[in-house]
This record gives sequence, structure tokens and C-alpha cells, in this order.
Amino acid sequence: MDGSSADRLAPVLRPVRSASGFEEALEQILQIVRLGLVSVGERLPSERELSDRLGISRVTLREVLKVLQDQGLVESRRGRYGGTFVRSRTTASAGPVYVGMDVDVEDTLRFREVLEVGAAGLCATHGLDEEQAARLRAALDATHDAPLAEYRRQDTLLHLTLAELSGSPSLAERYAAVRATVNDLLDRIPLLVKNLEHSQAQHTALVEAVLAGDAERAREVMREHCCGTAALLRGFLS
Repeated sequence: MDGSSADRLAPVLRPVRSASGFEEALEQILQIVRLGLVSVGERLPSERELSDRLGISRVTLREVLKVLQDQGLVESRRGRYGGTFVRSRTTASAGPVYVGMDVDVEDTLRFREVLEVGAAGLCATHGLDEEQAARLRAALDATHDAPLAEYRRQDTLLHLTLAELSGSPSLAERYAAVRATVNDLLDRIPLLVKNLEHSQAQHTALVEAVLAGDAERAREVMREHCCGTAALLRGFLS
């Protein structure tokens, strides 16, 4: 890809936030492919250029490209004229990418963020008694111990527990409804190990902030967590 061609990527490629670098980098490169900014058969920018533009390490970038390759969206070629090339969608492997739906994804993600951030802040502000704190710790432990096939169920239970412990039955009820929609969306995209590692680190930081009564930190971590999930869903489903 020459310099003039690379310039057309400028509106999409931008430095990501370190807290959700993998997810946001994946979202941006998916946008490049989905929007046709790099044509079928054309080479993506070099690893060096992509990592510089996105502000991520080569290691993280290669993990992103591996996901795209596993989904059949790009292919790696070796040799003097090698690199990462965009594949035709018709030749891409069958999978959950580019699935149409009637759900307003953006509205769902924004509403989810409002509820999740609010619940985290309420739990930290009002504090949890010993029994409630034990429930939250147990829900967190269950996500750490869950096999891959069980992870999303345990993840859901952790978030539902936090909503219930917020002390607002109305919030918990609405969160349960929006989470069902979020899970339907998540079922349409790949379960990515790198994303799960990020999620687990954020879950731990979130629970620590809640139990410490640090409402500002709890809201910040939850917002970052929601943004990471939103970036993946927008990338695969928008």
C-alpha cells in the first residue's frame, strides 16, 4: 500500500486507549475491511505502520491479525511481496461476522453502559455488608474458574450480581433485560481469549474498587470494560 492509499485510512486508524487496545484495534481494522478501504486482494499496511498508527505493540497487533485470519477475513503471505491481504467475503470461512439483526446495537450498548456504570458506583458508594461482599467475590471467582464454554454464563452472573447489589430493584430488572440482548449480540461474534484476559483483569479491578468503596474507580473500570465489549460488537456487527 503506497502513501496516497494509506492516507484514506486516516479517518479510521487512530491511537487506541491502553485499557482496551486489543478490542479497539480489532474494531478499527474490521472497519477498514468492512468499508472497503482496503480492497479484496490488497495488502493491509505493514505491521510497523499499523502498530505506530494504533499505538499498540507488534505482539498485540499480531493477535488482532490472527483473529482476522481465523475468521477468514485476511490471509498472510510470505516472501518479498508478502504481507496481510484482505480476502473476499464470499471465500471467508462461515462464522458470526457481518450478521444482520433487528436490534439497535448502539442504543443497547449505550443503555448497558449507563446501567453498568451506575450499578458499580452505587455498590461502591453505599458499601456492601459481609454477606454481599462474599457473594460478589464468589461470582468473580466463578469467572476465573470457568471453562471457556461456561465463561459467558459466569460473566453474566457476575454482572447480574453487581446489579442486584446496587440496591435498586428497578436498575437490576432493566439490566437483566438489556443483558439478555447483549448476550444475543455476543453469541454472534467469536469468543476471543485475548478479550477474556482483558475482561478478567477488569473484573478483578472492578471488584477491588467496589469492596474498597472507591466509587470513582469502580465507575472508571466499568466504563472501560463496557467500552471494550462495545468496540468488539461494533467491529463485528455494525
